[in-house]
Amino acid sequence: MWKRLPSVGFWSIRVDDIDENMCVVRLPFSWRTQNPFNSVYFSALAGAAELSTGLLCHYLMSDMGRFSMWVVEFRARFVKKATSPIFFSCHQGLELKEILSKLTEKGNHCTFLMVSEGHDKDGLLVAFMEITWSFKKK
Repeated sequence: MWKRLPSVGFWSIRVDDIDENMCVVRLPFSWRTQNPFNSVYFSALAGAAELSTGLLCHYLMSDMGRFSMWVVEFRARFVKKATSPIFFSCHQGLELKEILSKLTEKGNHCTFLMVSEGHDKDGLLVAFMEITWSFKKK
């Protein structure tokens, strides 16, 4: 992960769970993720949110052929100050799998809006991220 996503390694983001439908990653609250205001820096939150959706994409595409993918839009809403580990989850795997299965011809492409919610250790919503991915069949 250090080679492909060095910031994820630096922030010590961990994958807590992943399956066909969802992915959950954990962003620790540490000196590496902390801003001068004693909360988690917004870029670390955004990185963890993107990872929860991107890993789910890769997990599903692993047996569906080759695709290129990239983020074409990113929106974030910060609801509460992040002062503890944050758990980002995306639960759209089944929807995404259906959409990707329709991209059968080389050059076919689509976009898909994915949602990642970040909750603190008490289960309170901290951040709500919308990441639009573009996929193209290779």
